[in-house]
Amino acid sequence: MKKDLYLNSQTSGFVELVDVLGDSLTPVNAARVSFAKESSALSDKDKKLIKYLIKENHTSPFEHNVITLKFKVPLFVARQHMRHRTWSFNEVSRRYTSLDIDFYSPQFFREQHQSNRQASVANSNFDPVLYNIKGEFADHPCQSSEALQTHIESSLFLYNKMLNSGIAREQARMVLPQNLYTTYIGTVNLNNLIKFIKLRDHEGAQQEIQDMALACKAIAKSVWPEILEYLE
Repeated sequence: MKKDLYLNSQTSGFVELVDVLGDSLTPVNAARVSFAKESSALSDKDKKLIKYLIKENHTSPFEHNVITLKFKVPLFVARQHMRHRTWSFNEVSRRYTSLDIDFYSPQFFREQHQSNRQASVANSNFDPVLYNIKGEFADHPCQSSEALQTHIESSLFLYNKMLNSGIAREQARMVLPQNLYTTYIGTVNLNNLIKFIKLRDHEGAQQEIQDMALACKAIAKSVWPEILEYLE
């Protein structure tokens, strides 16, 4: 299963299922082992147990379920994600490759919240003019999306010039901006995935990582529907 992110005319990110360990019965039997009991099929009684475990924060039974996901997101989103140290990560390294370089370039932007320094305000058509370019006949207003694209092209031009001059990839990569897409594998147990979703599928989180958390949630729900439905 694959969930697309940040669609635009050039490229997009995604969250994709790679592997999974355990089903909805796994945490049930992990909990029932305390009483030397085991279920062979998920019953209504087992579903009530799942709901009880989540409600009462009995989290250890969910640590026996594990999911591995592949991510393609901008660097600034990946760095937020990697603050969740209960995950295991392996990421593409620009020390080793200069292939498949692309960038997150939104057509519109969010405004800074006036009183909350960590919040933004959605505005479907916000693309402010940054400056005017003096043209042959008239000044041309350069909007933010256009300036961003110019910055991307300039950074990529400098990067390739540095590589072609013999500068090592590990140093040349310093000129690439934070909206560069990165790809990585992340593995986490279900207990910590639930914690991640609760923290990042929240109005206080940045919109891009909210979208990523929702994609993780949708994939997890397709794998463990009887568990994830109780998060809602």
